Amino acid sequence: MMDPWAGLRSFTQARIAQGQCGSGLPTKALLDFQLCHAAARDAVLKPWRPESSAASLEATGHHHLILSTKVLTREQYLLRPDDGRSLSHDSQHLLESMSLPPVDIALILTNGLSSTAAQTHGVPLIEEIHRRFIERGFVVAPIILIENGRVAVADKIGSLMNARLSVILVGERPGLSAADSLGAYLTFAPRVGRSDAERNCISNIRPPDGLSFEEAAIKILYLTSEALRRGLTGVHLKDDMPAKISHLDSPPDVPLFAPSEN
Repeated sequence: MMDPWAGLRSFTQARIAQGQCGSGLPTKALLDFQLCHAAARDAVLKPWRPESSAASLEATGHHHLILSTKVLTREQYLLRPDDGRSLSHDSQHLLESMSLPPVDIALILTNGLSSTAAQTHGVPLIEEIHRRFIERGFVVAPIILIENGRVAVADKIGSLMNARLSVILVGERPGLSAADSLGAYLTFAPRVGRSDAERNCISNIRPPDGLSFEEAAIKILYLTSEALRRGLTGVHLKDDMPAKISHLDSPPDVPLFAPSEN
């Protein structure tokens, strides 16, 4: 007998028309649910060691720094979000002592709520984004790898690195159909105290089921170019990127630390 739901299932990872066995689910559907639940728990609870990602970046010639937050364990990360937004004393001292020159972009990777996402997709996504930034003519600071970070830690990092814009790639909260999703958050003129309304987010970066690295990098490049041209991010910066855009021309001639319009 033909399954009338088969066609719809091919368009979504949502659990639809699972069937039933008595008053419960069929064994296959139940086991699949338990497997995805375990993958989501693992993504949240397991640690991420940035040294492996650092080795991959070093092998391809990318300058990087490994920093740390005030978080020491995953349990602390979940219970104390404020600690994930703050740099450790040593990391803050390191950035302050480097006296870095002004740059256009601070590019950051953290595991956030999914170590699986950072480990699986972090490096290839960084390489795709970084290449497009350089081709566009932007000055990019050394890539930052930081364990157990929240989105707002990019505000402190970006300000200490004298960056016009921070771009942080962070593992997103896993669900039962996606345990390995990365999100990208862009903040113009990063500084402590920025609100979520002052950021732009690109979500669900997780090939092959979500955004590809190329699609995400093109979107990030477009929003970065517009943010630096207009001097803002957040609710005032809309995603007006043409649907069929595949590349961008030379960057507009925008002075370093251009004044914000808001």
